[in-house]
Amino acid sequence: MRALVLEANGCLVFDANRAEPPAPTEGLGVEKTVLVRVAACGVCGSDIPRAFEGGAYHYPLVLGHEFSGVVETNGEARKKGDRVAVFPLIPKPGEKPFDTGDYAQTKHYDYYGSRRDGGMGEYVVVPERNLLPLPDHVKLLHAACTEPAAVALHGVRKMRVQAGDDAVVFGAGPIGNLVAQWLKIGGCARIFVVDLDQRKLDLVEQLGCIPVNPKDGDAVESILKATGGEGAQRVVEAVGHPTTFLQATQVAAAFGEVVFMGNIHGEFTIGEKDFSSILRRELTIYGTWNSKVVPLGTDDWSTVLKFMDRELQIAPMISDTPTLDEGPEIMASIHERKAWHHKVIFKVSPELCE
Repeated sequence: MRALVLEANGCLVFDANRAEPPAPTEGLGVEKTVLVRVAACGVCGSDIPRAFEGGAYHYPLVLGHEFSGVVETNGEARKKGDRVAVFPLIPKPGEKPFDTGDYAQTKHYDYYGSRRDGGMGEYVVVPERNLLPLPDHVKLLHAACTEPAAVALHGVRKMRVQAGDDAVVFGAGPIGNLVAQWLKIGGCARIFVVDLDQRKLDLVEQLGCIPVNPKDGDAVESILKATGGEGAQRVVEAVGHPTTFLQATQVAAAFGEVVFMGNIHGEFTIGEKDFSSILRRELTIYGTWNSKVVPLGTDDWSTVLKFMDRELQIAPMISDTPTLDEGPEIMASIHERKAWHHKVIFKVSPELCE
């Protein structure tokens, strides 16, 4: 099969004749598995340090945990020809969080694209419980964004979003863009999005959000001025920078809610004045991680697929749709910032993406 293989740190190779995965079995410690032909696979921000900064669990490794595809073998619930999105975390029973469906909180699990070969290869064997059927209105190419859209929704759901709220999102990358869309769907009246990249801000402005570029002036002051000094009821940090973590608390209104979503890089410290202000305003601060596929029907993933290609727009975010043979070049370009890339989605099987 065709695959983009991480042979060693910084060494991505296109392999047109990589061995296919073993035949589906009852295995992986969960339930019956089926073979999935991957249609499309998105590049996550975490894939870059995994590929170029020694972040892989092992070598060789096929990256990719954001992917969609078509079932190739019949299972019990899924049949050949079913179009599916793939939940990348394979839970292992035996821990209390498993019983509640909080699979990402278990200490022992497997994961496509990091602990085992993922979606940047033509075929994967997947437990049936990890497959979510796509509604007819959802395109396979866009379904590769189900995972990041579910991560964004999972964080937004931490808050008590109400119609008419003001909201702030730090970060206009794909996750920030998706967060802003969920806040809009949830009824927020004004959504301020902060980013240094004007091209990303232009995209969220097209969604009806209010762009805030710190190059034009202090972002916190701008937002406080626009809200009459009150701040916003709902705030999401989706950058992962110590500065924006602090700014997220500074723009929150009294009794406001703040979600820390970005995977932080660097040391986050807070001074006495800012900490006291958090207490005085009685802020609620949430951490968020991954997403949930239970209870089925109202879970993060099912909800994403109900809204995708309707109220939740994926197409405007996509900047590149390379094929796997172009993988080494475009992944290096992302890492070295040789060109502007927003959401990159590999057409692993181009004929399925049309």
